[in-house]
Amino acid sequence: MATSHLKLFLVFFLFTATFIVTQQNDDEDALPQLALDPSEQEAVYRVLNSVNSAISWRTIFPDDLCASPPDGVVCDFSYASPNGVATSVHVTEFHLGYLSDYTQNPPCASNSTLDPLLFTSFKHLRKLFFYKCFTGSRVSLPETIPEDFGSVLEELVFIENPSLVGKVSVLIGNFTKLRRLVLTGNGFHGSIPGRISDLVSLQEITLSRNSLSGGFPTTATSRLRNLKVLDFSHNFLDGNAPDSIGDLTELLKLDLSYNEFSGEIPSGVGKLKKLEFLDLSYNRFGNYGVPLFLSEMPRLREVYLSGNQLGGRIPEIWKNLEGISGIGFSRMGLQGNIPASMVSSSKNLWYLALDNNNLDGEIPEEFELLGFASEINLENNNLTGKTPFSDCFKDRIGKKLKLSGNPNLLFAKTSDPPLAGPALSSSAARIFASVCLPAVLWFFSF
Repeated sequence: MATSHLKLFLVFFLFTATFIVTQQNDDEDALPQLALDPSEQEAVYRVLNSVNSAISWRTIFPDDLCASPPDGVVCDFSYASPNGVATSVHVTEFHLGYLSDYTQNPPCASNSTLDPLLFTSFKHLRKLFFYKCFTGSRVSLPETIPEDFGSVLEELVFIENPSLVGKVSVLIGNFTKLRRLVLTGNGFHGSIPGRISDLVSLQEITLSRNSLSGGFPTTATSRLRNLKVLDFSHNFLDGNAPDSIGDLTELLKLDLSYNEFSGEIPSGVGKLKKLEFLDLSYNRFGNYGVPLFLSEMPRLREVYLSGNQLGGRIPEIWKNLEGISGIGFSRMGLQGNIPASMVSSSKNLWYLALDNNNLDGEIPEEFELLGFASEINLENNNLTGKTPFSDCFKDRIGKKLKLSGNPNLLFAKTSDPPLAGPALSSSAARIFASVCLPAVLWFFSF
């Protein structure tokens, strides 16, 4: 009886397996054997050859470029059919320019050019990335780009291409699906176009280290509700920064440093409750003092206002900024004392620059408690009294502790606290731990 049951089971198993294999073969036969359109394939060859003609692209990759694509070229199927069956295959990503051994993008030659087919032949392009491709002879952007280019583009990235020149407005089209616009370290010029506000899906816009000029359009950010990073640093932008910056309520990073913005730092910045990084340094913001609205930004981790003659005293705002780790207040015309709360409330502070101001009074003893500090610059002020830093603290930071240029500051040598022993009181032991083992003390305090 058991033998007959086993035979029946084996027959059923073989029948089922044969049916599954047959069905799979039928399904595979039903799938269309899609290949890249010949005109699109030719355009890929042209683009690759334009960035590196020393590589024999046609010889190395003679077959369908989507079946066996070179590094830096990505294809995907298009599902225009209502039944979910792929109807075509297209190039969807270009990643050009050697980054590292971990990202095998094709290297660009010193004589790279920009083939116009890049902007006319790839209607399904989602990502376009160029890194250090245009570093030799001058290469110009086309004067115009077709309106239908980039209808599905999600990332447009040009990094470190100093020889690539043209108006930045050319690269800002009708990209309603664009999430990342990163144009940094190029030769782009012109003003920031107001239509940048049409890029409603943007999460990052970085236009740093170009030659952009003109003002910050008041409507440029009005519809960018998803923006998390805005970086216009190292350009020649001028005028007033608009209060409408405060509409970017999801912003995490705002960097307008090294421009020529003037007037008052816009109060709208204080509405950015999620902001973690703020850099407005080396502009021409006027004598309005350190903004008090900083105390209303509890997530702020780094704030840099150096090089703006804001004047006034350092305000008592630090109790609300306990998570701050970097403060750059150099060359700001600041006067008065350094508030002790600036240090005591900032246990995670690793960078503090107050140099080249008119600060006076003694250095607060709380500086000694900065267990994570890696650079403190108090140079060229009018500070007085003894320095509160032990030899242990000085040895840990080394040359990054900068105190010169304070003629009335006493640099009396202090010896390290004695080693713990029977004669060491409990309070002295705590001082020793806080001075020489701050990170350990912080860890065991929980």
